[in-house]
Amino acid sequence: MFLVLTLESGSTKDIKSRSQDNTTGLPKLGCTTGTPGADACCLITGLPFTQGTDCTSKHPVMLFKRKLCLFSLFGGILFVMITIQKNNILSMTLMKTHATSRTVPGPAVNRTWATHSATVPSPDRICECPSCIADMEVSAWFAQHYDPQQQPFLTDRDNNMDPLALKWWLALQQSTDERTIYEVIQKMFQVITPPAMDVQPKQAQCRKCAVVGNSGNLLGSQYGSLIDSHNSVIRMNKATTAGFEADVGNRTTHHFMYPESAVDIAPGVHLVLLPFKLRDLQTYMRVKDRVQADKDKVIVVNPAFFKYTHDRWTEHHGRYPSTGMLAIIFALHICDEVSVFGYGADQHGNWHHYWEENKYGGAFRKTGVHHADFETEVIQKLDTVGKIKLHRR
Repeated sequence: MFLVLTLESGSTKDIKSRSQDNTTGLPKLGCTTGTPGADACCLITGLPFTQGTDCTSKHPVMLFKRKLCLFSLFGGILFVMITIQKNNILSMTLMKTHATSRTVPGPAVNRTWATHSATVPSPDRICECPSCIADMEVSAWFAQHYDPQQQPFLTDRDNNMDPLALKWWLALQQSTDERTIYEVIQKMFQVITPPAMDVQPKQAQCRKCAVVGNSGNLLGSQYGSLIDSHNSVIRMNKATTAGFEADVGNRTTHHFMYPESAVDIAPGVHLVLLPFKLRDLQTYMRVKDRVQADKDKVIVVNPAFFKYTHDRWTEHHGRYPSTGMLAIIFALHICDEVSVFGYGADQHGNWHHYWEENKYGGAFRKTGVHHADFETEVIQKLDTVGKIKLHRR
C-alpha cells in the first residue's frame, strides 16, 4: 500500500492576496506584498520566507509535520498487518479444533457419582457424596449438636479420656476408680485387635450406612434390597434376619450389643460392644471364649461418646441414651450418608420387635432409663434437616 501526497504551490498572486489581512488589507506581520527580493508568507506555514525558498521542504515546521505523517502512516500499516496475522492464526486454531472434535470421539460423560478409584478428591469437598453429614453449613441446629472431633470407639491410644465424661460414665455403676478403666482397656486390647484407623482421605469416600432398628413397622415394608444396598448395615441387640429377608435384608456389617448379652455373630461382622459400665468390659473378656466373633473386628464404644450423646443429643433426657439412639449417632460419625429403618411404633401404634408378638414391647418407654419420645423427636429432626433419611411406612 502506497500513499502519494501532492503539494501544489499557488501563484505569486495567490501568495500576495493570502498574505494580506482580510480586514485591513494590510500586509501580515513579517510578510511583504510580493515585491521581488522581499519576504513573502509561505502558504503552508504562514511564516515569512525569502523568495525562491521552498517552504514545503526546507522549513523546520514542515519537516516535522512530514516526519509525523510518515510515522503515523507506518504505524497504521503495521497495526493492520498485525491484526490480519492474528485473525489468520485464530481461524486456523478454530478449524483445527473443530476438525479434532469431529474425528476424535470424547469420553462418555458419567452422570452418576464416580467410584473411589476413578475420582481425584477436591480439597473443597468434605466427602464424595452429593451431601455429607459432616457439612456444618446446612443446619445451625445440627452444628450446635454435632462434634466432628468426637472419637466414637476406643483405641489402644485412649490414655487421656475426658475426666468429666469418665466420671459420669463411672457413676452409672457407682464406681470412682478411674485407674481401673485404663488397666481394663490395656488388658482388653491384649485380647482383641485394636480397630484399624481409616487413613483414606474422606474427600475420596462416600460411605453409605443403613441403621436398622427392630420395630414391627418393618413387617411388609419390602425394604430388604434397599437396606442391603448400603456399604454398611448396622443392626442391634437380638436382631435376626432369617425369614425376614424381604423386609429387613440379610447383610450385617456392624452388630451393636451389650457384652453381657453378646451372642454369636457371623464371620466378618463387626461386634460393637456397648459398655454401659466397667464390668461390661470385664464381662466380655470372660465370655470371649464362648462367643463366636471375629476378634479382629471387635469395636468398643468410647465411654466419652456415651457422655457426648447424653449431653448434646438426648440433652439429659433419661438416665442414658438407648442403644438405638447411640447407633444412629455412632453412624453419623463413621458414615457420610445414613438411612434409618425400623424405628418407632408400627402403623397401629404398637411397640414390638418385628420377629415377635409382644404386647409388652413398649414397656421400656415407662422405665425412665431412656426417654423414647424425646429421642424420637431428635431422630425426626435429623431427618428434617437432611442429615439422615428416615424410612417410615
